Amino acid sequence: MRELPRRAQIYICVIVVLALATIIRGPLSGIPWMTLVVLALLFFITESLPTPVSDRAAVSPSIPVALASAVLVGPLGACLVGFAAVVVLRRNLILVKRVFNGAQMGLAGYCAGATFTVLGGNPGVPQADDFPGIVPPFLAAVAAYSIVNALLVGGVVLLTHPPSPGAFKRRGGLRWRPLVTVELPVLGYGTLGLFIAALWAAVDFFAAVLVLLPLYIARWAFDQYVAQQRAYDATIAALCQAVETKDYYTRGHCMRVSKASAMIATEIRMRAERVEAVRLAGMLHDVGKLGVPTKVLQKSGPLSEEEFAAIQLHPMRGLEIVREIGFLDDALAGIMHHHERIDGKGYPMGLAGDEIPDSARVIAVADAFDSMTSTRSYRNARDVDEAIEELRRWSGTQFDPVMVDALIRAVERDGWRAPEPVVPPAGVVRDHPQLDHDDPSLHLRAVGESRA
Repeated sequence: MRELPRRAQIYICVIVVLALATIIRGPLSGIPWMTLVVLALLFFITESLPTPVSDRAAVSPSIPVALASAVLVGPLGACLVGFAAVVVLRRNLILVKRVFNGAQMGLAGYCAGATFTVLGGNPGVPQADDFPGIVPPFLAAVAAYSIVNALLVGGVVLLTHPPSPGAFKRRGGLRWRPLVTVELPVLGYGTLGLFIAALWAAVDFFAAVLVLLPLYIARWAFDQYVAQQRAYDATIAALCQAVETKDYYTRGHCMRVSKASAMIATEIRMRAERVEAVRLAGMLHDVGKLGVPTKVLQKSGPLSEEEFAAIQLHPMRGLEIVREIGFLDDALAGIMHHHERIDGKGYPMGLAGDEIPDSARVIAVADAFDSMTSTRSYRNARDVDEAIEELRRWSGTQFDPVMVDALIRAVERDGWRAPEPVVPPAGVVRDHPQLDHDDPSLHLRAVGESRA
C-alpha cells in the first residue's frame, strides 16, 4: 500500500469503505443464506483460476457466477458474493489488491443486481413463466456490471500510472485498451449467468456442480486464444530479431517504427483494428531485408545496379515472406508499399498520392523519423526538432502531409525517446557514410545515378 501514490491509496480506501457501507446499510434478513454460501463458494473456486488476456488484465470464470448472484440473491447478496475475491487462491495478489478486488467486484455485483431489480426483474430463483421477460433486465445487469467494473479498475490504473498531460487530448490516451479487452468478453461471457440461474430452478444447489463444466470449457477457450496471441507475438519477435541481426546499427528500429506508426494512426482517428494492423506492419516493414545479402545492407557508399535493385525489391520480398501468415492480412499493404513516395518516385511500384495505401503512408513517415533520430555508424542521431524539419521539407513530395502533421502533433504532445547508440560486436565496422534508404536526406542511388 505504501508503494502506491497517495491519490491511489485514498481512492482504494474510498472504494472499500463504500462497499462496506453498502453491506452494512442493506437489509440482510431477506437473503437466502444457503444459496448465498453456495454461490460464494462457486465464485471462490472460479475466481481462483483466471485467464490472462494481456500483461495487466485477466478474465475469470467467476463473471457468470457474479451475474447469477444478481438474479438469485439480489443486489446485496451479489455484493457479498463479490467479496469472496478477498480470499481467492492466487499467490501473486498482495493484501491491498485482494481487498480492492473484493470491494470492486462487490460494488459491480450490487449495481448489476440493482439494475436487474429496477428494470423489473424479481430477485430469486426464476420460474418458467419469468421467461422471456427476465432477459432484458438481465442483459442490462450484465452491461451495468461491465461498466462499473471498468470504471473502478480504470480509476485505480489512472491514479497509479497517470498519463502524460497531452494524452487527454488523444483518443485512447488513457490506455483503456487493456480494460476494453477484458470487459468486452463480459457482455457475452456474462450471459452464462442467466443459464446458471435457470439451472438452479431445475436442480437447486446441484447446479453449482453442473455449471463448472461449461465455465471451464469457456476458460479453456480463453486459454487457447491467449496462447494463440502469444504465438503470434513470438512469430513477429523472431522475424524482427532475424532482420536486425543482419544490421547491428538498426537494433530496436522495428519496434520504434511500430510505436511511431501507431501514434500516427491513432492521431488520424483510424479504427482500433486498423491501428493494430498498422502497428504490426510497422514492426515487420523491413522483414524483406532477410532476402537482401548482408554485405549489401552494410555496404558504404553508392551501390551497384544489382545491389540497388536488391534493396528496392526488399518490400516485395517482405510481402512474399509474410503473405501466408493469416493474422497479418491487414498489414500486408503497409509492408509492401512503405517506400512509395507521394510524387510517384518511390519503389517498388512507383505509386503516387492516394494510390499508396494509407497504412504505407503512415509507416513511411514513422520509418524516416526513427532513422533520423537514431545513431548510425556514419552519423550521430539528429535531434527531434531537426528530424521534424526534415520531414516538413519532404512533405508533399516524399511524404503524405497529413501523416507528417499527425506525427508532429503526437510527438510534440507526448514526446519521443530516442534510442541509445548501438555498439556492434568486434569486427563490424562501417566508417564511411552510407546512403540510407530510410533517411530522406541520404537517398539510395546506384553508381553513376544523380541525386533526385
